[in-house]
Amino acid sequence: MTASALLLVRAPNWVGDVVLSLPALRDLRRAFPASRLEVLARPWVAGLYAAVPEIDGVVESRGTLADAAAIRGRYDVGLLLPNSFASAFTLWRAGIPERWGYATDARGALLTRSCRVSASLGGRSQVYYYRAMLEGLGLAVSGPPDASLACPEAWAERGRALLGSPGPWIGINPGAAYGTAKRWPPERFAAAAALVARRSGAQVAIVGSAAERPLAEAIAAQLGGAARVLCGETTLADLVGVLRELRLLLTNDSGPMHLAAALGTPLVAVFGSTDWTETAPVSERARVVREETECAPCKLRECPIDHRCMARVAVDRVAATALELLAA
Repeated sequence: MTASALLLVRAPNWVGDVVLSLPALRDLRRAFPASRLEVLARPWVAGLYAAVPEIDGVVESRGTLADAAAIRGRYDVGLLLPNSFASAFTLWRAGIPERWGYATDARGALLTRSCRVSASLGGRSQVYYYRAMLEGLGLAVSGPPDASLACPEAWAERGRALLGSPGPWIGINPGAAYGTAKRWPPERFAAAAALVARRSGAQVAIVGSAAERPLAEAIAAQLGGAARVLCGETTLADLVGVLRELRLLLTNDSGPMHLAAALGTPLVAVFGSTDWTETAPVSERARVVREETECAPCKLRECPIDHRCMARVAVDRVAATALELLAA
């Protein structure tokens, strides 16, 4: 493989995983500084790579056969960040000479260089899962993990326009795509935000998807209708711009949580059903609030009992953690 080889990275499918894979992507760039480095990414995460200066180009993924046709003959090496058989089949069908990744999901025969998932990765951040793959493939990994995003100024301007006033602003992200088990109760988000806003003199913005707008509007009603509800009004770039402008975010374990961490926005994340040791935000300005329960982390979409992992997280504790961050 030459120093000027063309590299294609098959990106993870979800925003949070994209952020957690950024340190490995930067390791790859350091390993091949003279190469052109592009990513193949699902449309809903593809735009995020405009905030990653190490990436030279993005190809939007349209499905296995369409992707194989689109990338055929264009690359020397393909690196797989997802574990799926389909992602490896795409690179194989495209005829990419070198295909690298974890030998998971019965796809080892489709790879030209592979490694096994180490048992030592259990209970460690997913950041190290991706970096360990590079080490297993014989590539150098060095330095502390850099999972930052460089928000383009146009995105920040759009964020300021959506917020509509200089603030200061704190944000609430009350949803979570995986299921309700990951969600702290909305009335507690409202109560915690009210406490923090009153003590800090901040206004409140609520972010999330269009499907989460009813949830956001219910929270806004509990805040006396004063909150700015942005659910369903932001593109991914807009959301990054909004998160960049916040003084603080109160959030569940979610994609926006990881975006805020990558932007350096202070945040308080409430964890319950998911494993905080694996998916906690990677930021010195992030705080995780959780309560020990005998059933967590269960990693279920819906709680089959009483949602005790979230019910035991008190409003005062979340608000106090947020105010400490703001004071710092």
